[in-house]
Amino acid sequence: MVQLTTERYFLNALGMVNALGGDVATIARGLAAGDTSGMGEATIGRTHAFVGRVQSPLDVAPPASLSYLDCRNNRLLLAALAQIEPTLEQMRTRYGGGRIAVVLGTSTSGIEAGEAALYHQHQGGSLPPSFDYRQMEIGSVAPFLAEVCGLAGPAFTVSTACTSSAKAFASARRLLRADLCDAVIVGGVDSLCELTLLGFGSLASTSPTLTNPLSARRSGINIGEGAALFVMSREAGPAWLAGVGESSDAHHLSAPDPEGVGGELALRGALADAGIEASAVGYVNLHATATPKNDEMESALMDRVFPDGVPTSGTKPLVGHTLGAAGAIELAFTWLTLTGQTTHLPLHVWDGIADPALPTLDLVETPRTLGGRRFAMSNSFAFGGSNASLILGAD
Repeated sequence: MVQLTTERYFLNALGMVNALGGDVATIARGLAAGDTSGMGEATIGRTHAFVGRVQSPLDVAPPASLSYLDCRNNRLLLAALAQIEPTLEQMRTRYGGGRIAVVLGTSTSGIEAGEAALYHQHQGGSLPPSFDYRQMEIGSVAPFLAEVCGLAGPAFTVSTACTSSAKAFASARRLLRADLCDAVIVGGVDSLCELTLLGFGSLASTSPTLTNPLSARRSGINIGEGAALFVMSREAGPAWLAGVGESSDAHHLSAPDPEGVGGELALRGALADAGIEASAVGYVNLHATATPKNDEMESALMDRVFPDGVPTSGTKPLVGHTLGAAGAIELAFTWLTLTGQTTHLPLHVWDGIADPALPTLDLVETPRTLGGRRFAMSNSFAFGGSNASLILGAD
């Protein structure tokens, strides 16, 4: 294969918060240990569910000029932003605010704030004074972050359900290739809300206990929340975005194509974009939602794309399915693995009861390493047949 460009686009810094912890170091330790302690039963609004909830303090508030956009979703974003501020400041000094873009993925924005406001209105007859409709506008997260950071480059939000933040990386790379900016804050954020919990519940897609990907006894997802932000630029960093594959099969509103044809196009597109064969990939972070249809589809396409096998794991039992943030968070897990910031590949946490109807994948059930390979992949699939696969490279 021939790589499409020799220019590399590096992921220079990472800030993250999710059910594993409130900073990258804590999350890296939990990822290596297969820590599921952040998962459990919680009441969100008036709904009780098994979820992956952020427990660390979210005490960074928006500046006074943006107080009307204060909501849990934006506070998750600010908690991740604080961790990359030193690198961002260097970029701001070097390039100026007009040459730094913001591209984020989300699917909930501040819906939780809207739910709380409507409940307040139902109880008391009026919306709370602090509520602003813009808190829950789906496209507000990227412009909000740009204004917080004093940036004037392109700023936009991608919302394609569970591929939202994976696709944000594809968009960020396009901005850099087109020389519309010199650096991009790229990632995703989503927060728990009743609308999501009840919506997936109505589809019989949620599990009342810890999610169990690829098991014969899998019964659905646990919704999670979190945020992950990278600074992407041409400046050399620990890893680069080597390959991007996107496709849309539009098979069904919510169910994936059972053969995974569109998903396979995304994986093969990422390999072609990276200019590598499947055998060069040392690890794949699966989408692995633990719903019957997704795991069936993903297992089939993985078996075709990697006929000789590849170490794989699904990490949603550690943080839940973070929906619009999942692509960024799981790419961050892949980045930590590839750059040696975790002691071994992420473990596949499940009950070990394989589904005989699924192709057998090489699941990471005991600690092992990349074995010298320098490429790793992360997959994301979404409602409406939206598919994305990202490959990271590291020297």
